[in-house]
Amino acid sequence: MTTLKSELGRRFTERFGHPGTFYASAGRINLIGEHTDYNGGFVFPGAIDKVIMADIAPNGTDRVNVVAMDLGEETSFGLEEKDLPAQPWARYVFGVCREIIKAGGKVKGFDAVFAGNVPLGAGLSSSAALESCFAFALNDLFNSNTIEGFRLALIGQATEHNYCGVNCGIMDQFASVMGRRGQLIRLDCRSMEYEYFPFDPKDYELVLIDSRVKHELADSPYNRRRESCERVAARLGLDTLRDATMEMLDGIRSDISDEDYRRARYVIGEKERVLAVGEALQRGDYEEVGRRMYATHRGLSEDYEVSCDELDFLVDLARQCGVSGSRIMGGGFGGCTINLVRRDLRDRFIATATGRFEERYGHRPAIYPVVISDGARRLD
Repeated sequence: MTTLKSELGRRFTERFGHPGTFYASAGRINLIGEHTDYNGGFVFPGAIDKVIMADIAPNGTDRVNVVAMDLGEETSFGLEEKDLPAQPWARYVFGVCREIIKAGGKVKGFDAVFAGNVPLGAGLSSSAALESCFAFALNDLFNSNTIEGFRLALIGQATEHNYCGVNCGIMDQFASVMGRRGQLIRLDCRSMEYEYFPFDPKDYELVLIDSRVKHELADSPYNRRRESCERVAARLGLDTLRDATMEMLDGIRSDISDEDYRRARYVIGEKERVLAVGEALQRGDYEEVGRRMYATHRGLSEDYEVSCDELDFLVDLARQCGVSGSRIMGGGFGGCTINLVRRDLRDRFIATATGRFEERYGHRPAIYPVVISDGARRLD
C-alpha cells in the first residue's frame, strides 16, 4: 500500500504539477452464498486488503483527465452524455460521474491517476473497486459526503449496467463501499437489509487459490440455471426460491425435471448454510464455517454443476491437507477456490496444492492470501 501510494503521488505530481488527495476502495471475497442473489437469498461478502487507489484533485474546468497507471494509458473527457470515452476502462470512471449527476449530485472537472493491486481476472471485483473508489472520492470532493454509502454502491452498479454492458447484482459494489476491517456483511438480496458479523480469526487465514483457467462454454450456463430456479419458483407459486423449503420442493418433485430439482435443492440448501454461517461466526466457530463451505462446494459441483475438474481437484486437495473449509468462489467454470486454513497448516497446504496442481495441469495456480479490511475510504 505504501509503495503504491508513493508511486501514484509521484506520477500525479509529474503529470499535473501539484499534489492531490488519495482514495482507495477494496476488492472483495464472498465467504458463502453463491448464485443466491437472483433467487432473493443472502450473500456474505467482505472487503479485502487488495485495492484500487487513486490520487485525485479538482482542476477548475469541466473536463476530467485520468491516467490509468497500470495500463500506461491516459484519457480526457467532458461530463455530458455525449462525451462517453472510447476506452473500456475509462467508461467506469465516466459512468460514475454521470450516475452521480443523474442522481442529483455534483461533479466538476478533476485530474486523477489510479492503479491497484487487485488481481485481474481472479473474481475479486477489480471493476467494482474502481467504481467505488471514484464514487467515494467524488462524493467527498464535490458533495460534502452527502451521498450515503448504499447509494454509492447503487451508483457503481448503475455504471456497470448503463456504461459497461454488465447486468450485475449489487454485492460487489456493496462490499467494496461498505466493507469494514475484521467484519463480513450478510446482505439480504431481497430486502437489501444488511448486518455485520465478526471475522477476525486468530488461528485461521483466508487463502485464495486461482486456478488461472476459465472454461468457455457453448451455451449460456448462467441463464439456464436462472431459468431452472424461476420455473421451480413459479410451480411453487413463489416469486423466488427465497421462501421455498425442502418439504415444498419434495412435494412437487414428480412435476419437475431432475435438473430443475437439483438446481433448486442447491439454492434452498445454500440459504440455510448462509444463515448457519452467521450463527457460527457469532460463536467464533470457524470449524463449523469450514464445514458449511465444503457443503456449498459439493452443492455447486454436483447439484448446480458450475464447478470444473481443476476446482474440484483443488477442493479435494484442501480436504486431504486438513484445511477447515474450501469451495469454489464466484460464478463457476474456473477462477478461484476460497480456503479457510489453520495457520499451522498454511505453508504445507500451499506447497502441496501448487505442486500437485502443476503436475496435473501443467501450470502453477496463483496464491492470494487475503485479510478482511475496510472498504472505500480517504487516505490521509
